[in-house]
Amino acid sequence: MGIRTKSGIKRVRQSKKRRARNIAAKKVVKTALKAAERAIKAKSADAKDLVKKAISAIDKTVERGILHKNKAARVKSRLTKKLKA
Repeated sequence: MGIRTKSGIKRVRQSKKRRARNIAAKKVVKTALKAAERAIKAKSADAKDLVKKAISAIDKTVERGILHKNKAARVKSRLTKKLKA
């Protein structure tokens, strides 16, 4: 299955599309994490809600197979630890 064949060309198209989707999903998680951490640092009232949204975003990426479940658990654990501290 080389790239010169029709199926190879299709595979390249599919992988480009998937890569773009994965990058977009990771970006959503990163921005949610940054917002939550910023709120925690500022001792904001809506920090708890932002942490909840970040955890939700992380769980969605794990469901889609973009993030590994152990990494997600580690990130969520660290985030909740920061919130409680």
